[in-house]
Amino acid sequence: MLIGVPKEIKVHEYRVGMTPDAVRELVHHGHQVLVQAGAGAGIGADDAAYTGAGARIAPDAASVYAQAEMIVKVKEPQPDECRMLRSGQLLFTYLHLAPDPEQARLLLASGCTAIAYETVTDAHGGLPLLAPMSEVAGRMATQVGAVALQKASGGRGVLLGGVPGVPPGDVVVIGGGTVGTHAARMAIGLGARVTILDKSLPRLRQLDDLFDGRVTTEYATVHALERAVVNADLVVGAVLVPGAAAPKLVRREHLRAMRPGAVIVDVAIDQGGCFETSRATTHDAPTYQVDGIVHYCVANMPGAVARTSTYALNNATLPFTLALADKGWRRACADDPHLRAGLNVHSGHITYPAVAQALQLASIDAQQALALAA
Repeated sequence: MLIGVPKEIKVHEYRVGMTPDAVRELVHHGHQVLVQAGAGAGIGADDAAYTGAGARIAPDAASVYAQAEMIVKVKEPQPDECRMLRSGQLLFTYLHLAPDPEQARLLLASGCTAIAYETVTDAHGGLPLLAPMSEVAGRMATQVGAVALQKASGGRGVLLGGVPGVPPGDVVVIGGGTVGTHAARMAIGLGARVTILDKSLPRLRQLDDLFDGRVTTEYATVHALERAVVNADLVVGAVLVPGAAAPKLVRREHLRAMRPGAVIVDVAIDQGGCFETSRATTHDAPTYQVDGIVHYCVANMPGAVARTSTYALNNATLPFTLALADKGWRRACADDPHLRAGLNVHSGHITYPAVAQALQLASIDAQQALALAA
């Protein structure tokens, strides 16, 4: 199979779909890889590193999309990229379609088959291709939140760890999954007081054991959420409903009761955000204020630490990329129900129910898609 790796074009996105090591693995399996010139510059991998791994270098994105049978990316294709996709071509990347009707419309019009990293599952009910970026984003959430709390950034002027004689800051994490766990770990490391809210009692028990009593865990009732948020210096939104739009858990009226200059970091922004006042921002202009509350809503947070993120992502995606290349997407998805769960679009059809529901579109299931492709 000929696999194409274009340069990412989202604002300040420095990751790349495949590392030179991953390219070498695919070439070892008998495949060809076409990498756009400069695609790996953001992770310190020049074109020579890719050619040394066995890839060919294409001068531009159009050449990659025109020739490749499968496109491997990181972020969702931008409109110009969607228009380069064609019927029968396979796209393997993050999609986050639920809050993005334009992307969905363009992918459907292209006739391509699109498998989304964020809905591929594993035998334990996890999301193995989302997990590495969730780990990065969770750790970054506390880091960027601490910076946003500085007075020069528009925040309250609070040091999360405090100092002797001055109490530490209060961090509230909404959601106890991968993002929330890593955000809490970083906040504890800085010396903050940390509260995690979640609706799963078994998960709250796990977190209590994991952190050995160093966090406060609360069941996420409406009242508990309101009380925690209004007393927080930093709130991290770490809610995930796989494939679906994130629920709006913090309303604008809550902001008016919060401490002026408090910060909210919405890691769920890729799925539309879990704060009513969230709107996607970029690394160019990462924050804005609503009612005196600083919002950080960058939709590609891990892109800021591109090298770490790319290698972490490739460690997770490579086995699936190899399966798709070795077997073709139809057989690979037929053989592996977890990879099949990643199928979001095929030949003009939405194939993931939560995406279809969020976009109010009709859908077919993945098995029907495989039958259509036979």
